[in-house]
Amino acid sequence: QNGVMSGLMQMLLLKVSAHITEQLGMAPGGEFREAFKEASKVPFCKFHLGDRPIPVTFKRAIAALSFWQKVKLGWGLCFLSDPISKDDVEKCKQKDLLEQMMAEMIGEFPDLHRTIVSERDIYLTYMLKQAAKQIELPRASENEPRRYIPAVVVGVVGMGHVPGIEKNWNSDLKIQEIMSVPPPSTSSKIFKFVLKATVFGLLGYGCYRIGHRTVQFVLSMPAAQSYLQRLTEVSQH
Repeated sequence: QNGVMSGLMQMLLLKVSAHITEQLGMAPGGEFREAFKEASKVPFCKFHLGDRPIPVTFKRAIAALSFWQKVKLGWGLCFLSDPISKDDVEKCKQKDLLEQMMAEMIGEFPDLHRTIVSERDIYLTYMLKQAAKQIELPRASENEPRRYIPAVVVGVVGMGHVPGIEKNWNSDLKIQEIMSVPPPSTSSKIFKFVLKATVFGLLGYGCYRIGHRTVQFVLSMPAAQSYLQRLTEVSQH
């Protein structure tokens, strides 16, 4: 639905998620599921998913990477097998280690960090500021002065986004640019064509081989041979 490259990226990230789940016995994103449960207990509480839509993030991330960066990233995700323990997760909560991991990501994939982390910092900040606007109370008439009450907002975000949200909080944010999806590059078009041609070619070859073997099997049966012999005799007469 969202394109070949986005589909492949989602499959790879699902593989990473399954690897983490297998190692830790718990699935990533538990904090968001817990937030949803807690919100349902609060009267009149509205639960809002405030992150940028995944298809937009994936398409922008893929468009930002060169062909070889895509290959390198895909290779790394395909063969991810490093063990992860709960102690490792606790260590990741330390700010110094988290900043070090972010710095490594920036050094290796700067464009990926920009689209997956920095742009989402801006989007999350914008959505939190929208939610934090004062609430206007209903008025009995047009002449009655406007009255407002402050909104109470609880934002649940990944730790890696907190510094970016703090940095962008007092900025005048516009999200139109980071919501646009750039057109596919020439390398992406070529890769898409090659991938489709390979898949359809393999399917066609598989159908041919199955059909060829099926015909050979049917013709080798005594009943089929007897029938063919009769047809030959009739055609000769």
